Amino acid sequence: MAELPGLDIRYTYVTDTPYLRDWLLKPEVQKWFPVSEQKEIEDAIQCWIGFSRYSSSLTATLNGTPCGVGTLFLMPYRKVAHHCLFKIVVDPKHQRKGIGSVLVKNLKHLAKNYFHLELVHIEVFEGNPFIHLLQKFDFHEFARQERFVKDNDGYKGRILFESFL
Repeated sequence: MAELPGLDIRYTYVTDTPYLRDWLLKPEVQKWFPVSEQKEIEDAIQCWIGFSRYSSSLTATLNGTPCGVGTLFLMPYRKVAHHCLFKIVVDPKHQRKGIGSVLVKNLKHLAKNYFHLELVHIEVFEGNPFIHLLQKFDFHEFARQERFVKDNDGYKGRILFESFL
C-alpha cells in the first residue's frame, strides 16, 4: 500500500463530531450502519465520540482535515474487558485510498499495546465492501445473522468478524 501524502492518525477530539455526523448522514455511508433517523444518528455519534475521553478513538486526517474515524468500544466489566467491538467510517470522498487500512492497523495496535486486549470484533452488513479489508487484516467470520436489518432495498444479513491480537 502506497503512503498517502498528508495522511496522519491522531486521537479523536470532540471537535471531530461535525465530520462524523456529515459522513453518517450520507446515504452511501448510512446504508452500512443500523442508524437511519436523525435521533439515532445523534445517539450513535455521542457514543462514538464519547470514547475519545478514554483515548480509544482515532481520527485519520488528510492535510489536517478529518477524513475517517475508528473507535474501540471498550467493555466496562472486568470479565469481558479482554475484547471489544470497534467501528470505523471513512469519508466517502476519501474511500479506497488506504485510509481504512491505516485506521484498522492503528486500532489493532492501540487495542493490543495500550489497552492489552486479546480480541477485537466488528459487525458489518452483507455486501459491505469493507469485508475485503477485514479479511486482509486477519479478521475471520465467526457468526452470521440473516435478515438483520430492513431498509428500502430489503433485508441485509449481519456478519460478525473477529481478530485475535
